[in-house]
Amino acid sequence: MDFDIERARRDTPGVEHVIHFNNAGSSLPTRQVLDASIEHLQLEARIGGYEAAAAAHDKVERVYGAAAELIGARPDEIAIIENATRAWDMAFYSVPFEPGDRILTAVAEYGSNFIPYLQVAENRGVIVEVVPNDEHGQLSVEALKEMMDERVKLISITHIPTNGGLVNPAEEIGKIAREAGVLYLIDACQSVGQLPLHVDALNCDMLSTTGRKYIRGPRGTGFLYVRRGVLDRLEPPLIDHHAARWVAADRYELRDDAKRFENWETNYAAKIGLAVALDYALDLTMDAIWARIQDLASELRKRLDAVPRVTVQDLGVVRCGIVTFTIDGADLDQVKEQLAERKINVSVSRAPSTRLDMEARGLDAVVRSSVHYYNTSDEIAHFVDTLESII
Repeated sequence: MDFDIERARRDTPGVEHVIHFNNAGSSLPTRQVLDASIEHLQLEARIGGYEAAAAAHDKVERVYGAAAELIGARPDEIAIIENATRAWDMAFYSVPFEPGDRILTAVAEYGSNFIPYLQVAENRGVIVEVVPNDEHGQLSVEALKEMMDERVKLISITHIPTNGGLVNPAEEIGKIAREAGVLYLIDACQSVGQLPLHVDALNCDMLSTTGRKYIRGPRGTGFLYVRRGVLDRLEPPLIDHHAARWVAADRYELRDDAKRFENWETNYAAKIGLAVALDYALDLTMDAIWARIQDLASELRKRLDAVPRVTVQDLGVVRCGIVTFTIDGADLDQVKEQLAERKINVSVSRAPSTRLDMEARGLDAVVRSSVHYYNTSDEIAHFVDTLESII
């Protein structure tokens, strides 16, 4: 599939300054996102925050339609929230757990999700159970089927773990959840903007994501999808007069759309920037983006496999743009710092982020190099050559 790499790099000012392989942390934004966000901040400075929001109403509201279009949802099923963690929290803590309810999750679940599981287990008597992996290192669909019973209240998984290239079989998991009538929550922090997603195919009830990673939006943005059919089963843990109406002295009514999970105050400049980022991805198409990312990641893994002392640590049948590796006898933080000195950005993922998975594999840390469509083969070659010279 042809990809207009010249356009992508022309629209990405940061590529003139760094080789950015930390897209799973925070991608380089496009100049369009940058310009839109700054323009609104300048408007606020000129005429006032409330007045600027009113003047930019259509630009602000576009974020709901663009997010919905990207994942196959309806605009009224989208809530814009300040980050993926808070979006996930608003969904998770809205589930009416009771003592004895079971939560089923994955081995490679993210730490910021697992801690809330432990909290509700302690405070509400909920049982948290981890579905084993299959032979490919991804959640075992067969094991999940065997673990299902009438006490399962929620299936909650991270689609793409933070510490590797694995893509969990989210659609197959969703079929099991839907057949059982069990709520299904997906942490899609690393997958929205990276690969094509459709909430109907996923059969998910809730899905959370960030703006700063593969969507290439501003930091401090994210969104939550909540299927309209489950709204009445969910009570947001925090509400205000945006999420609900105060209809009488002793009574309130929740909104009848996903905005019941939002709060009134928001970063309008970032919201507009997120809309621009979403529209940019839609224009490129997710099929083209995903094909480009997979090609680059495969090339990077192949080159890393040839470097002495380097071991690629990615699992799964389907692998994404996150490429992780270890280096025998090397301090990974020092390697990261030495790469940064040469204007190459990577990150280091440590055991507490995905403790169960990392401990099961005997890993303390991995270097995480994550590509996006604006990266190039020349950058990959330079990165691997530089890495080899360092180690």
